[in-house]
Amino acid sequence: MQLTQGHAFTARRAAAQPAARRAAVRTNVARVPQVNAAAVVTKPNWEALASEMQLSSPLVIMDHALKTFGSDIAIAFSGAEDVALIEYAHLTGRPYRVFSLDTGRLNPETYRLFDAVEKRYKIRIEYTFPEAQEVMDLVRAKGLFSFYEDGHNECCRIRKVKPLRKQLKTLRAWITGQRKDQSPGTRTEVPVVQVDPVFEGVEGGPGSLIKYNPLSNITSAEVWNFLRVMDVPVNSLHSCGYISIGCEPCTRPVLPNQAEREGRWWWEDAAAKECGLHSGNIKKADGTTEARKAERDLWAEGSAVATLSKDDVRALAEGKRAKGTLAVLYAPWCPFCQAMEPAYEALASQLAGSNVTVAKYQADIDREFCNDNLQLKTFPTIVYLPPDSKQVIKYPSERRDVDTLVMWVKTVAGK
Repeated sequence: MQLTQGHAFTARRAAAQPAARRAAVRTNVARVPQVNAAAVVTKPNWEALASEMQLSSPLVIMDHALKTFGSDIAIAFSGAEDVALIEYAHLTGRPYRVFSLDTGRLNPETYRLFDAVEKRYKIRIEYTFPEAQEVMDLVRAKGLFSFYEDGHNECCRIRKVKPLRKQLKTLRAWITGQRKDQSPGTRTEVPVVQVDPVFEGVEGGPGSLIKYNPLSNITSAEVWNFLRVMDVPVNSLHSCGYISIGCEPCTRPVLPNQAEREGRWWWEDAAAKECGLHSGNIKKADGTTEARKAERDLWAEGSAVATLSKDDVRALAEGKRAKGTLAVLYAPWCPFCQAMEPAYEALASQLAGSNVTVAKYQADIDREFCNDNLQLKTFPTIVYLPPDSKQVIKYPSERRDVDTLVMWVKTVAGK
């Protein structure tokens, strides 16, 4: 239909009115004070919460985790005793998710446990796998067991860490089975809840992932009592002496009274907990090196630990020994020597007046002699020198707590 000039004007005016109204609305909205949503959202103080829940039961901690994060949190299940986590989650009555890292090197018993757990709890475990190309490149370049030669870090990075990192990037929080008693000295600081210091969550960046450790404050014995009472499926390898279970090539049974994680990566434990003989050198910007210096000596004046001089050590090496001597060959700058200072001091006090002298020798300034005569390879090295003998008996373990050292001294020196 053809519009007259009057009709066209009316149409233009009608079309213009809504636009004018919209402009007015936009103008009015712009005058309304804006509230910064981020400013009114108070993030939880996770450190304070950890302190508050320090004495809470695993069930209470698990319930808090699931209630707080809902479907944005998942349980990390390794196929070992952390099946307890799944049982606790089941007991809360809340929905929960479970994921597991299938490295491609797990024991058959672990896969069978996965199946038993899925059937018992009527769940589907979310399996995550390493990138096939990366695994293939590693194996083709270095073989199937390269980790026995150059350490487990590269293999673990490809088969475990990268898949884990990828999985956690889909979550806001996760739940682990870490406990303080699993590896004395390295896991003593395991809060029940914390901002994950290593991994990132779905939002990205530091602080974007929360980590719950509901089993932190209970012991292995308490976990196993719970598993037996609840009659949950467990890995059959546990009945064969395995405690900490990982990939088949990197896991072995442990002996009575060994720390449970001594069954993992056992071939490199010493290297991981000792300083190499040449680690006392610091590389400077100009490419030269200088000796590392310590702020203080260890077992200083007033200590119950006897100090050996260079002449004393040479006499002992020649067999001039009136009584047995337990000597730590140390470097004061070595963090592992520093870490054992309290235990070795307590050992010296406990053995005072016995048939064994507990002594120290700063071997980083006399490395060649100690290497040739006292089996020094890394710091610290602990040796027992029997009386009236040139024999040197090296302490073979990285466990340096008082009880273990006393037990070993009694086995080599008697009471």
